[in-house]
Amino acid sequence: MPQDNSGLFKSKAGGSHVVTFALVSSLFLLWGVCNGMIDVMDKHFQQVLHLSLARSAWVQFAHYLGYFLMALPAGWLATRLGYKGGIIAGLLMVALGGFWFVPATHIAQFWAYLVGVCVIAAGLTFLETVANPYTTVLGPPQFAATRINLAQSCNGVGWILGPILGGMFFYSKDAAGVSTGSQTLWIPYFSIGLVVIVLAVIFYFSELPDIKTEDDYHLDDAPAGASRSIWSHPHFTMAVAAQFFYVAAQAGIFSFFINYMTAEAPPIPPSWNTGMMAGWFEPNRLGVLAISDKGASFLASLGFACFLAGRVSGAALLRKFAAHKVLGLYGILNVAMCLLVILKLGWPSVVCVFLSYFFMSIMFPTIFALGIHGLGARAKKASAYIVMAIMGGAILPKLMGAVGDNYGMSRSFIVPLGCFGFVAYYGYSWRRLSRSEGIVGLDANRSH
Repeated sequence: MPQDNSGLFKSKAGGSHVVTFALVSSLFLLWGVCNGMIDVMDKHFQQVLHLSLARSAWVQFAHYLGYFLMALPAGWLATRLGYKGGIIAGLLMVALGGFWFVPATHIAQFWAYLVGVCVIAAGLTFLETVANPYTTVLGPPQFAATRINLAQSCNGVGWILGPILGGMFFYSKDAAGVSTGSQTLWIPYFSIGLVVIVLAVIFYFSELPDIKTEDDYHLDDAPAGASRSIWSHPHFTMAVAAQFFYVAAQAGIFSFFINYMTAEAPPIPPSWNTGMMAGWFEPNRLGVLAISDKGASFLASLGFACFLAGRVSGAALLRKFAAHKVLGLYGILNVAMCLLVILKLGWPSVVCVFLSYFFMSIMFPTIFALGIHGLGARAKKASAYIVMAIMGGAILPKLMGAVGDNYGMSRSFIVPLGCFGFVAYYGYSWRRLSRSEGIVGLDANRSH
């Protein structure tokens, strides 16, 4: 059993919440794996079902639609069911979505797979709605940020493992080199279904204290006479828009990563095609050695490692510098990264794709915190709308896919370039919009 020698998980009664925290942290790993697999699925459907880039983006649409539709209901039900009930409900919904992939494989129609993706995302919404705030109350309040950091590290590991798991089954081949992904796609999802059923049973029989806490933000309400509508505050309204465009950029880059790597990366020297990396490359339609779909899915894990590194280093920066300035700077840097990708500079452009993962890492939590700043008791209502803004991840990747279909994957980065430009504008405009000096000491790991 884990030991707590630091007081990090000490309860008010003198006991320890360390076991409960370990259980809850497993949920962060779970949704990290599920999200990571989603981002390497598009290319599989493009090949097997002969879909265009724009049509394959329905995968992201279904995924983010599940989050959008379930965000407010999940918050409402979790409030009434408590932490334990909310977690079990979410796990059962994820299991339902995972098991659905078995009949979906036999149906072999795109819509059937999308149903499974949407149901899993709806279940994950429950888990994220409950698990994030729950980590903040499993011990002394002064260590809340530390506990979230620990839990989010499990999420980062899941994001790295997801593409590896997806690559193993979505892009598997038999001895003759024929793709078997259509026959094995259900395996990782069915396995996740079994795992979450076991987790649901464990949570059911575990003691999960339904700890109550005060408003996390402890911010003042608006002055007397000021409008009580959250939409009258421009820094909040613009945060909803900024979050929409950020998640749109993230979803587009994540979902078309494999397409970019297999189509735009320079030819691979034959000397690289040895040892552990031998399965990462294959001749393309021109007979040139290039990155394979499976190899690109493994490289996606490297992208998520960059994302995790950006989150950790960004957290250190946000403790010392104003959050809106860091957000604006990272937005500008990602505009530059996308521009260099569009210019098709060979390996430097490939490196810029990985750097875009690094610089987008702190955007979701930073926009979130800047948007609810100063809203007092209305902050939680505002939070729900900012979370719902992730619908951008369902819509704009289709535009990026359409550009990729007609002008190539490098040119399609014009879409996230515009999105990051808006995020940078919000960051540098926030002080004027909010009439506030700024936020220093922000926790970059409190995020989706």
